[in-house]
Amino acid sequence: MKRLNGMDAMLLYSEAPNLHTHTLKVAIVHAADYEGEFTFDVFRKTVARRLHLLDPLRYRLIDIPWKLHHPMWLEDCPVDLDYHLRRVQVPAPGGRRELDEVIGRIASTPLDRSHPLWEFHFAEGMADDRFALIGKVHHTLADGVASANLLARLMDLSGSAADERDEYPVCEDPSTSELLAAAGRDHVAHIAALPGLARDAARGISRLRRGTRERSAHPDMAKMFRTPPTFLNHVISPVRTFATVSVSLAEVKETAKHLGVTFNDIVLATAAGGLRELTLRYDGRADRPLMASVPVSTDLSPDRVTGNEIGGLSVSLPIHIDDALERVRLTSLSTTRAKENYELLGPKLQGQMMEYLPPPLTPVLLRWQSKRAAHNRLMNVAVSSVPGPRERGHIGGAPVSEIYSIGVLSPGSAFNMTVWSYVDQVDISILSDDQTFDDIHEATDAMVHGLAEIRSAAGLPPLSKVDTAMAPAPAAG
Repeated sequence: MKRLNGMDAMLLYSEAPNLHTHTLKVAIVHAADYEGEFTFDVFRKTVARRLHLLDPLRYRLIDIPWKLHHPMWLEDCPVDLDYHLRRVQVPAPGGRRELDEVIGRIASTPLDRSHPLWEFHFAEGMADDRFALIGKVHHTLADGVASANLLARLMDLSGSAADERDEYPVCEDPSTSELLAAAGRDHVAHIAALPGLARDAARGISRLRRGTRERSAHPDMAKMFRTPPTFLNHVISPVRTFATVSVSLAEVKETAKHLGVTFNDIVLATAAGGLRELTLRYDGRADRPLMASVPVSTDLSPDRVTGNEIGGLSVSLPIHIDDALERVRLTSLSTTRAKENYELLGPKLQGQMMEYLPPPLTPVLLRWQSKRAAHNRLMNVAVSSVPGPRERGHIGGAPVSEIYSIGVLSPGSAFNMTVWSYVDQVDISILSDDQTFDDIHEATDAMVHGLAEIRSAAGLPPLSKVDTAMAPAPAAG
C-alpha cells in the first residue's frame, strides 16, 4: 500500500458532480500502412501484455476507516480488462470534429471509485484509417509528467526493447487494523514534520513579501486575488466540450528563438492572443489582463509514472494589449516574475501543506464551493505545456500520429488548455463545459490565430499545414 500525498488527496477531495477530476490522454493511431488490420483486439492484447509496466493502472483506492487519514492505494490489484477497455463509434464522416465530440461525452462522466481509476476507449469509424485511443485517468493517479512517462511505457519507442508478459503480482486486501496502524504511523511522521514546515512557510512568505516590495508593481499585469470577471468564469456544468488542433513544433520554436523568449513564453502569449479574441467576441471587451494558473512539475524523473509532484505559477496574460509583440514581451516578463515568486515561496511548500488537509471536512467544503463558485479570485484560466516523446511511438505495431492531453476544470474557471509537444508537432487541447462556447472549436481557432498574429508581427512566414495530423476542424459558421 502507499498513501496518497497531499496533492493527490486534494485532487480526489475536489471532485464533485460538476467538477470531474480525471484527465484525458488521447493517442491517434494512423494505420494506413499497418500490416494487417488494426483492431480493438490488437489494442487489448497490447494493454494486457504491458499491464505489468503500467503500475498505476493496477492501483485501487482504499478508504481509511472513519476518514482518519488520506486514502491509500492498494497496489498490484487484479484488473478486469473487459470493464476498463471499451469500444466507441465515431460518427461519419469520422474527422476531428466528430472525434472531439465523442471525447467530450467521455469526459462528461466520472470514474467509478470501486474500480482502478481509469478507462480506455477504442474509437472506431474514423476517416483515413485512423483510430483514437482515449484514456480517461484520474488526476489523483498521475500528473502531466507521470502521464507522459506512463504513455511511453504503453508505446513502442525507437530504441526501446519491448517488455511484455501476461502475468503480474496480485494484491490482498488489508485488514482494518493494518489500515489504522499505517494511518497512525503516518500521522506521527506528519506531527514530527510540522514544526519544520511551519518554519519553511514563514521563511517563504517572508522572502516573497520582501521580493514583491523590492519589485515595482507593473500596471499591465494582473493582480493576485483580483481576477476580472469574464464569460469563462461561472459555475461549471457537468457536461464537457473538447477541441483539438495541431501546429508545427519547428515553427513554434522558430518564433521563440526569433523573439528571444522561451517555448513556454510563446505558448502563453499564444493563449493571451487567443483569449483576447474570444473575450472581445463574448464579453465585448478585453480591457484587463487575465490570470493563468500554470502547473510546474517538481519531479521530472523519467521513471516516475504515478503521483502528483506539482506546484503552480500564477502568470498574467496581457489580453488587453492589442500589439502582438508587446503581448509576448509582457508575457515573458510575467512568467519570469511568476517563477521568481515560486522559488521565493518554496517549490514544494504548497504540496507539503496539503498533507495536512482534514479528510472528513475537505471534500464537504470543496463540494460546497463547486456548486457556488461563479468567480475564481485566484485564476481565470489554466494553461499547461508538457514535453512529449521526440520519437514516434507505436501501439501494437501501428504508428501514433498525434497525442492530446488535458487536465481538469477548476471551480469558476471553464477553460483549460494543454499543449503536448510530440515529434514535430504541437498538439493543443482545450476543455470547457457546455455553457461557455457556442462552438468549442472557436477556442482552438483563436489559438491558431494568436500564434499566426505573433509570427506575422515578427516578420515570419505564415503557419504551415501539419500533414501528419488530422485535418483541422474550424468552428461552424
